[in-house]
Order: sequence, then structure tokens, then C-alpha cells
Amino acid sequence: MSVPQYRKATAFALAAGLGLSLAACSTKGDDDNSNAGGKVTITVDCQPVGSQKELLQNWNDDVVEFQKQNPDIVIKSVSVGEQCNNPPDFTARLAGGTVTDVFYGYMTDLAQVLDSGQAMDITEFANKDTVPTWDSVDPALKEVFSDGGKLYAVPVKNYSMGLVYNKVLFQQAGLDVNNPPKTWTEVRDAAKKISALGNGIAGYAEYSAGNTGGWHFTSLLYSQGGQVLTPDGKKADFNNPMGKQVLQNLKDMRYGDNSMGARQLLQWGDLLTNAGAGKVGMFVGAPDSTQAIVSQFQGKFQDWAMAPLPGQGGPAKGTLGGGEGYFFKKGLTPEQVKAGLKWIAYQKLTPGKGQFDYVRAKPQNYPVGLPQPLLFANGSEAQKQELELRKANANVDTANFAIFEATPVPIKGEPRNAQAIYAVLDGAMSGVLTNPNSNIDALLKTAEDKVNQVLAAEK
Repeated sequence: MSVPQYRKATAFALAAGLGLSLAACSTKGDDDNSNAGGKVTITVDCQPVGSQKELLQNWNDDVVEFQKQNPDIVIKSVSVGEQCNNPPDFTARLAGGTVTDVFYGYMTDLAQVLDSGQAMDITEFANKDTVPTWDSVDPALKEVFSDGGKLYAVPVKNYSMGLVYNKVLFQQAGLDVNNPPKTWTEVRDAAKKISALGNGIAGYAEYSAGNTGGWHFTSLLYSQGGQVLTPDGKKADFNNPMGKQVLQNLKDMRYGDNSMGARQLLQWGDLLTNAGAGKVGMFVGAPDSTQAIVSQFQGKFQDWAMAPLPGQGGPAKGTLGGGEGYFFKKGLTPEQVKAGLKWIAYQKLTPGKGQFDYVRAKPQNYPVGLPQPLLFANGSEAQKQELELRKANANVDTANFAIFEATPVPIKGEPRNAQAIYAVLDGAMSGVLTNPNSNIDALLKTAEDKVNQVLAAEK
């Protein structure tokens, strides 16, 4: 969304390192012919869905070209639909043992993947032989997917959150597209003007279901200077004036101003569908949310711009950062692991190829020029190559992200047990957005108690 991203507590690390078919898939060679005919076969999930025609064609073309260059490797792509954007469904696949050989997960999915016993230690295999750009990958991102000095996944995307806004609606509402809201008070004022346009337009939209509400609550709390857990990670730490302010801001916009629209309980695709239809003035998101609006929800990238996350009475004190990567299922042969790493290197970590094939993407309905994914360390050779290619092939007005890039907000990581905590915090978010008589103190106290129960259960 970026999609809801989860990260274990060790991730920050990251703030210091960043500059800115549900079908079961066996991994045993004698079960799935993983080495049949001298070829190594691996299954990989999160192939683009059928509605993403150009992205799906790109993926399939990449598979063909990769296999041509590596005739001893067979890639079997598996689409799990929108479930790669739905954390509870990922957990269901993990619990059911139906993950693919090489499977997609979010940064703080590491803890639950390790708890499931399905993650393979790939430390000895991840190097310049399998991933030529490995030395350029930001060390902080590698650390996010490491535990006890062992690497369990390869990072393939990184992001931070800001305020995404519709320039067309801003202009129609008489707002200055070059001077977006810097505080939540200004967001509220702008949302009122945008919603006054009528026609079912929400001035500001927010998530409150499918763990996405808790994900955004966390980012909004960071903007206030708060944190979800105490520094030792043992207790909830959001039932305080900063947490109350987050919910009060939303309640005021939802019921005091009626500027958030009547439909609530939005998950990832719901909000972006509305945005693509021109029905959302502002929302909190990452740079690639504009990409999703265009490639999946029929929007126009020239309509969208991005600013830093607002603060309460001035600049935000923090923002949420996250990302995703690919894990390797325990039980793979060394040959399968190496094959998977080579595929990820080609499709996700090579400037000019796969997700970085900007020459291919430029004429497609796919934005080039976004300040994302931020995978390579500043000053590294791959970073220089990627930036040069991005600038040369940009098909979006990079000025739309200039304010966001020029005014970076300190990045904070997601809490440990993020998925379970986000599920709890969905209740607080949905409470203030669906009940005009909701009691913010009671919502936060209930969430605090439940989060503390979650934390206690893992001890």
C-alpha cells in the first residue's frame, strides 16, 4: 500500500540505515520433481492477478527470459489473488502449510514465520554469486529479515508513509496543490472543503478493517510522537493523550464534519478503489499507493501528489516505514534456494530488469519516477544505476513527490507482533468511525488490555 507491512521489533535498525491457489506446494524433490530432468523447479507466489494485465504480462515475460538465461531452472508462478495484500490470509496460508517454496511476506512477518517453523536459514546462500547486487542492498533491510545473525528472507521493497492527495479535487475545492496540509488541523479544514464538493467524495479516507486500521493508527500515532509499545516491548503504550488525539481527530472529521464519507470499515482495496474513482481527497499512504491506484484501480497518476505525514501542531514527529521480501520454505534443497535467489535477483534486485525495468514500464500505464522502492544503500553502485534509470525514464511529474522527498520525516518501525496488535487496534479505529457515540477512553482501554494479553501470551 504500500500494503500493510509488518516488521519485528529489531527493525529499527531501519531508521538508522535509511536515508530518507492456496494449494499446498511440496518442496521435496521426489514429490514435485524439483530436480526432474536435471532441472531445478521452484514455486513462487504473488504473481500479479489477471486484472493486472500489463503487470502479469511483464511477470510472465520475465519468467520466460529468466529461464532462457538459466535453462536449468523452472519457475512455477502461483497467484494467490489479493491475498498477498491481506495479512490475515497470509497467516492462514502459513498456518495451513500452503506457502510456496519462495513466499512473499512483510517485514515484521519474520516472527510469525519463524514461529511457524517453516522458514529456512538462507544466510550461506545469499551473496554476490546468487544476487549480484547483494552488496548494494541496504544492510538495515537485511537486518529486518534476520534473527540471531541468520537471514531468512530477501528484501524486495521498502517505503515510508506520507499524505497522498488528489490534485484535481484540491483545485476544485479551491485548495493550493503546492501547499498541502502540514498539520492535522489543516487536514481537517481541507477535508471539509473537499467533501463539500458532494457527489459522494470523502475529503479524507481511512482504513479500519483487515488489520489495516491498526497499521494506520500506528502511523498516525507516530506523527503525534507516540509509540505503540513501551521501549522494552512488553506493554502497550498508546492509551495516552497522543493515542486519544489520533482517534479524536478522526471522530471529529467523521461525525463533527461529515468529511470522511458514510462508508467505513475500509480495507486496502476498498480505499484505493474509491481513490481511483476520484472519490477520495486525501489519505495516508506510501508512494506506491499511487502506483496501485493506476495499475489496479483505473486511476490517473497525474492526479496524485504526496506530502510528508502531517503533525498535530507542526511537522510530524515520526512516520511509519515498512516493506516486504521473500522467504524460503524449510526443506528446500540448496539448488532450489540458489535458484530462488537468482530469480529474486533478476526480478526484484537488478536495475533495468523486473521491477526496475523502467524502459518497459514507461509506455505502460505504470508510474516511473516514484521515490520507491528504496532498496539500495545510498551511494552504492546499484543505487546510482537505479536512480539514473528512474530519472531517464520518468513518466510521472517528479514534482508531485518533491515536497515529500524534500521534507523527510523520521522513520519508525512497526511493533513486535504487529499483525496481532493491528487486529486489536482495528477495533479502536472502527469504533470511532462507525459510532458517533463512541467513547475514545473506553476504546483505548479495551485495546490496551487486549494488546497486553497478546504480549503476555508470547512470553
